[in-house]
Amino acid sequence: MSSSKKQALFIASLIILWYSSNIGVLLLNKLLLSNYGFRFPIFLTMCHMSACAILSYLSIVFFKIVPLQVVKSKPQLLKIATLSVVFCGSVVGGNISLRYLPVSFNQAVGATTPFFTAVFAYLMTFKREAWVTYGALVPVVVGVIIASGGEPGFHLFGFIMCISATAARAFKSVLQGILLSSEGEKLNSMNLLLYMSPIAVLVLLPAALVMEPNVLDVTLELGRKHKYMWLLLLLNSTMAYSANLTNFLVTKHTSPLTLQVLGNAKGAVAVVISIFIFRNPVTFVGIAGYSMTVLGVVAYGEAKRRFR
Repeated sequence: MSSSKKQALFIASLIILWYSSNIGVLLLNKLLLSNYGFRFPIFLTMCHMSACAILSYLSIVFFKIVPLQVVKSKPQLLKIATLSVVFCGSVVGGNISLRYLPVSFNQAVGATTPFFTAVFAYLMTFKREAWVTYGALVPVVVGVIIASGGEPGFHLFGFIMCISATAARAFKSVLQGILLSSEGEKLNSMNLLLYMSPIAVLVLLPAALVMEPNVLDVTLELGRKHKYMWLLLLLNSTMAYSANLTNFLVTKHTSPLTLQVLGNAKGAVAVVISIFIFRNPVTFVGIAGYSMTVLGVVAYGEAKRRFR
């Protein structure tokens, strides 16, 4: 086999693993939080972050997937801690929303991330885009409004948590660009995850014990009741790390634009798979709204590329 074919096969394998990890962790989150009676989104996020901390350390320090980047100062560590707290908020909010909303609608709301990113970039860095680029965000927002009206399983609290998680995710990406912008402080996403994850665990552990006080008793009981409970939790947490690792590797071996295109398609694939698995009802209005949002995201990405 030629080197070009080997490279193409390697990239295809990476993309398949990236899709599997991202969609898998989303579906397992929904299964655990809604169908298994494991109603502890904060503790679940802590499990994810614990796996990310351990596997990041093994990947970077032992397997040397990427070179280890050292935190050089206390101010840099404080910036990383700030990002970690915002990241925790986005993941916990997303997991809470999955208790109340179908995966399909969760993905529709999550697709509005570019809208919030553009808003925060404008407010925090005064970065201006071309008017055509902002115009492309209109169908992104309108599509979610339409999808909300046509969603049979709409839940206001779940919707608020999902929007908050989406906004926090966008805020984190803009904040990361501001806080770690100098050459001496830049970290690649895998090293950033290495330092963010333990901080996230330290934040989430007391939060879980205070806000989910019976989590250990209920988890042990569910573990006795459902023989695959622990396996699902372990697989789910490992997939959370795999999603981050493959995200980094796909970007490294292709391009950010390719990742963006694949991400748009991933949301649609996740919606279709979740509908087949969880049998949640969908309406024509809901599908039309989600489709409009995805098309808006695609148009936004294309406008940014052309008018930068």
